[in-house]
Amino acid sequence: MTPRKGERPPVPEPLPVPAFDAHTHLEACGAENAADVKSMLDRANQAGVACVVTVADAMPEARWAVRASTWDDRVYAAVALHPTRTKDFSEADRAELTELAAHPRVVAIGETGLDYYWDYSPHEAQQEAFRWHIELSKRTGKALMIHDREAHEDVLRILDEQGAPPTVVFHSFSGDVDFARRCVERGFVLSLSGTITFRNATALREAARSVPAEQLLVETDAPFLTPHPFRGRPNEPYCVAYTLRALAELRGVDVGDLATTLAATAKRVFGMTVPLGR
Repeated sequence: MTPRKGERPPVPEPLPVPAFDAHTHLEACGAENAADVKSMLDRANQAGVACVVTVADAMPEARWAVRASTWDDRVYAAVALHPTRTKDFSEADRAELTELAAHPRVVAIGETGLDYYWDYSPHEAQQEAFRWHIELSKRTGKALMIHDREAHEDVLRILDEQGAPPTVVFHSFSGDVDFARRCVERGFVLSLSGTITFRNATALREAARSVPAEQLLVETDAPFLTPHPFRGRPNEPYCVAYTLRALAELRGVDVGDLATTLAATAKRVFGMTVPLGR
């Protein structure tokens, strides 16, 4: 039966080891207040997903993400201005993002990077903003969370020219084996979303097999990119359990062992204090 749009996928059985959603948008999933956030994280916990990073792509969302991270200990935040919104990146925005980034519940600067698919912001404006976010990541000591859509070469070039921060995460990684290799050689972490379950994602699935487990994370990018067979239905953090199981099957490993490794990477990347893993 074709999944119906608007109906959430069923909550899967719990993972054998607690997992972590490295990139979600709780507000875009419909959360408005502390009660909504609690409900979403309770559903995530039912599937064995212990905590999440809720990510901003504009200034109002950045403010909300930081507030949400104080409502529930299972929520962390990332703040930045999305590359498609950088056309009018003001000094006031920079000052406020610098202030928000200093909050102790903010664990990453993101999502930032380049998006050449949409024509909302000139490439020059995106690149200038990307360089600024790279420097903010260095100043704060917090991970750089990258949005890279049809801009692989320029993203790597700017990271090389600017000097990459110690911790770089490619959110919803979309490259092939060769691009994955080049990222891995630079020490970057690749975060995989529900796209690895899509039937037409042959090159991405091959790349997902090739990356050392210690340089992988999983995410939902909810409410987008819902895993197969629920593609087109609303995504939520609990659905990262579907992606993690699919990744374990793709790599031919035990899902509990993989979850333990990825949880350790999440701790290292984001400096979390919530216990994860065995």
